[in-house]
Amino acid sequence: MSSTISHDIAGTILLIGASRGLGHAMAAELLKRGWNVVGTKRPVEGRTELHDLADENPGRIEVETVDICEPEQIAALRARLSGRVFDILFVNAGTANANPNETIAEVSTEEFIRVMVTNALGPMRTIEALQDLVPADGLIGVMSSGQGSIANNTNGGFEVYRGSKSALNQYMRSYAARHASEPRALVLMAPGWIRTALGGPNAPLSMEEAIPSIVEVLLTKRGRPGLEYLDRMGKTVPW
Repeated sequence: MSSTISHDIAGTILLIGASRGLGHAMAAELLKRGWNVVGTKRPVEGRTELHDLADENPGRIEVETVDICEPEQIAALRARLSGRVFDILFVNAGTANANPNETIAEVSTEEFIRVMVTNALGPMRTIEALQDLVPADGLIGVMSSGQGSIANNTNGGFEVYRGSKSALNQYMRSYAARHASEPRALVLMAPGWIRTALGGPNAPLSMEEAIPSIVEVLLTKRGRPGLEYLDRMGKTVPW
C-alpha cells in the first residue's frame, strides 16, 4: 500500500507547533480537507488561535502542549500519546536571532544555541521520540526553509538562520539514511517567504496564497518513500 496511498484520503495529523502562524494556518487548511488534527502549543502560551479553531470544529482538534527545546517535555508528550496512530507527523518550528543581519562571528553564543536548538536539535529530538506513532506507510515532515539550501546561497545574509536550517536538512538526511529500508515518506518543506511574525511584513506571500499549496505538497508526498526537500510548488530544492 505504501506506493498507492491517495492524498485525497483524509486521516489524522500530529502537528507540532500549531498555535499560530504557519502551523495554525496548516491546521485550518487540513480541517477543510477533512483531516483531524492533534496540534501543540508551548506551555508559555495561554489560550491560542488553535483553541479557537478547536471550538469552531468540535471533536476534530485536540490541543496538546510541548516545548520541543525541553527533552523531558517531548518525552511527556510521547507518553501521553502512547497507543495513538497518526498518518502524518509534521514538526513546524522556527526562530531567528534577534539581529538577523549579524554575521556568524558576531552572534552571541547564547543566541546561537537558542536558534540551533529551536530550529535543528529540537525538531530532530521530536521526530526521534514520536516516529513510532506513525505507521510504515505514513509521512514524517519538518518545516525547513529555502534558506537552508547551500547550493542556492549566492547572496549571503541571515547567516545564523540559514545555518540552523542547513543543519536541520543535514540531520534529516542522516535520519533518512538510517531508515533507508523503511517505506515511510519523509519531507523537508521549504514554504517560501511568507508574511508571518518570522517572515515579517515585507514578505511577498500571504498565508492565503501559500498554505493551500504547502498542504497539497505534503499530502501528495504520502506514499512516496524516502526523503525529499520540496518547495511549496512540489519542486525539489537543491541541497
